[in-house]
Parts: sequence; structure tokens; C-alpha cells
Amino acid sequence: MTPNASSRITALLLALALTNCAQNPVTGQQNLVLMSESQEITTGRREDPKVRQEYGVYENAPLQQYVNEIGQRLARASHRPNLEYQFLVVDSPDVNAFALPGGYIYITRGILAYLNSEAELAAVLGHELGHVTARHSVQQISAATAASVGAAILQIFVPETRGIVGDNLINVLGGALLAGYGREHELEADRLGAEYLARTGYDPQAMVKVVGVLKNQELFDAEVAKAEGRQPRRYHGLFATHPDSDTRLQQVVGEAARFKQATTRTGQEEFLRRADRMIFGDSPSQGVVRNNHLYHAELGLAMRFPAGWRVQNRPQNVQAVSPNAEALIDLRIAGPAKGTPSEVLRKFVRLPFGSEVTSTTVGGLPAAVANTSIGGKPTRVVSVFLGKFAYLIGAQARSQPAFSQHQAEINASLMSFHAITAEERALARPLRMRVISADAGLTFAELARRSPLGKFAEGHLRVINGLYPRGEPVAGQPVKIVE
Repeated sequence: MTPNASSRITALLLALALTNCAQNPVTGQQNLVLMSESQEITTGRREDPKVRQEYGVYENAPLQQYVNEIGQRLARASHRPNLEYQFLVVDSPDVNAFALPGGYIYITRGILAYLNSEAELAAVLGHELGHVTARHSVQQISAATAASVGAAILQIFVPETRGIVGDNLINVLGGALLAGYGREHELEADRLGAEYLARTGYDPQAMVKVVGVLKNQELFDAEVAKAEGRQPRRYHGLFATHPDSDTRLQQVVGEAARFKQATTRTGQEEFLRRADRMIFGDSPSQGVVRNNHLYHAELGLAMRFPAGWRVQNRPQNVQAVSPNAEALIDLRIAGPAKGTPSEVLRKFVRLPFGSEVTSTTVGGLPAAVANTSIGGKPTRVVSVFLGKFAYLIGAQARSQPAFSQHQAEINASLMSFHAITAEERALARPLRMRVISADAGLTFAELARRSPLGKFAEGHLRVINGLYPRGEPVAGQPVKIVE
């Protein structure tokens, strides 16, 4: 780069920064932003239907109203009370909460299972509210946009960089929802969330409490993941960036003490009353997985995945991965059952020239199968018609030896797809959380023996009750179970 070109780039970026600074509603400082408040609101409104479609809305009106009322109470005490906030429980078993620009805040059904009081729920909502009031997503989008402008300018003045940077930015907003906003922004959201808790009658230390609760969930999942040979799942944001004993966390939450009211509300009884009978794990709308068997009553199908493989039930597909992660099986809807299974397979799968598609039946249903190589990996794809839908079931391995190693269990799984039976419909009912009162001497080992949660039930029950890793219930204590 020549000195002249460098100075021109610097001048342009400086002009961009000087003309697009706005006062942060929380700190009062000037931040580089390329999005007005009206644009921020429009962005959230545009993306909200996509979130609803991706996750689904949890159909429980009293719980939705309860969560929204708590969120609105926090929002009125926030630095941006004039936004039209929406607080929504989405129908996902994932442990997560996130916010879109403009006041759209979401909490999963999955994370609610690990909370044990209204104050903890308010802490999660308050943290996400802090991201909105401090405009963290807007700042990240603006920074990425500025970087994009800089990259474009660089390509104009330095031709060698063309094609290196590319035209598309990383999806900043989606990345933040999955991985958080970085330590400083997360700590600021902690501080703001704690302040909003204090201003609305909750103890701000509930923020520290909920960090501990969800850190224990992470530790338990890491324990299970090691036993299952998979990577542990991670909650985004503050719960992934520091433990509850973190000095900075203690400091920023402690700052909210000056807003604390004389009496504070925990709301354990009310929260547990609302959580009672909540669906736990898979939703019937996505089908239910039991011991690696998929039962989907709404679509009328059932399928068996190989024993020992990790099954992930997602809104768009169900995927099973082998213990060594060398092979996978994927099931998804391919659209309406029109034409023939062979035609559907050729339409939706980009087969190499000359690939043979063979008509067959699977579970007594019209089907077609193709053996091919996609991306250099051996692949088998089956198209099956059931009811009004066509389904694609694909199996792929990293190499031909890996495919040969798993071929028998792959074939058995692909051929297991069938119309659900009356007996299987009974297995398709979802698990539900129940709240009981502990009798004297009750142990989690005893509860685990009659639990449908499998071999890790004892640890799971401790985690959802905030008693991981070795706690036990005491007489009269409310205890969450799954049945």
C-alpha cells in the first residue's frame, strides 16, 4: 500500500465515523452506529417472523403472559422504556435466550426448565434487555458495516486484495445470538440486568445465582458429552464468558445494590406453579425421540436410528451422528408427494452425471434409492412417500472405509422408516415437568429409578432443581421431576 492510498482510506473511514456517531442511551457516550432507532426497530420487526418460524412459539398462553408481564415490568424500569418490547417463549429444548434489535426478546422453553424462581427468570430477561437498551447488536452491525466499507475501499486502492475479502459479511446478528457479544458487552448486560432487577423489586444477586445455575447445566452436559463421545453444548453470552465467582461479575452486579428496595421478591412458588406440566425435551410438533427411535404423531411416521448414535431433533431435520463422528444420517421433508420418489430424489439431490436411481419400497411405502458420492464422500439417499409429503433420508460417511464400517446399521436405519403404529403413537407423547413436594428421605437416586430420562437421570434431576452435583431434597421442598 502506498502512503497516499493509506491516508485516503484513513480519511474516508474517519469521515464515516464522525458522521455516524450517536449517544448511547445507557452510557451517554458516543458510539459508531450506522442504524437509526427506527431502522433498529424495523430490523427486529423484519427478523421476528423468521425466529418464530425457526423455533416455533410455545403454545401455553398463561406461561407466555407470565413471562411477558415480568419482561414488561423490567422494560419500564430500563433506559429505553419507550420501545415496544415483545417477550416470547419459543418452543425449543435448547438452553438459550436472545434478543433482536428494537426490543424483541426470546427465551426458550428449554432454559425455563433449569430456573427455579421468578427472580432467576427476571435475571435472564434482564440480561437480554440490557443488550437491547445498550444497543449492542446495533453496535456490532455498525462495526461490521464499517469494516465492510473499509474492505471495499481497500480493494479499490490495492487491487491485490480483490477476491480475498469477498462481498459477504459474516452474519453478525446471527453470530451474536449463538455466541454472545463479547466479554465487555456481556458484562455490561449483566450490570444493566442487575439494575433492572433491583429497580423492579428483585434482589440483583439473582443475576449471579442464575449464572451458577446455568454453569452447572454446562458442567453436567460436559459430563454427559464425554460419556457420549460428543462436544458439549454451550449457552451463549454471560454464561459462557465467566463463572458466577468471576470478580468482574461480582463487581458489576454489586453496583446495582444502590437501587435495591427494602424488600425483594423471589417468586419461587409462583414460578414453579407456572412451570408445572411444561413440556420437557422434544416438542410433539417436531416429533419425539425415545432411545434413538423417532415417533412423529403429527406427520404419522416413525424411524429407528442406530444405537449409540447421537440424535439431534431440529425443526428442519432430524440428524444422527455416529460415536466417532465419521458418519451421519439425515431425515427431512422434501415437499409434497408429487410425481414419483425417483423424480423427487433427482430434483432435490444434485447427483453426479450417470448416477443410477432405483425404485423400491421402504416400510411398504413407495421409495427410490441412489448410491453416489457428494463432495467426495460416499452417500446413500432414499426418497419415500408417506401421506401428503415426500421425505429424503440421506446417509454419508467421511470415507469409503467409514461407510463400509457403518453400512449395516445405516441400511437398517434407512429401511426402518414407516407409518407410525397405534402402539408407537402412545410413545410419541411429550415428557412433561411436574412439581412435587419431597417426602422425608426422598433421594434423587430414587427419583431417577422411575424417571424416563435414562442413565443420566440422577444428575439431570439435580441440575434442574439447582442441586448439582451432590445435593438432595429436604422434606417439604418443591422438587421438579420429569414424567
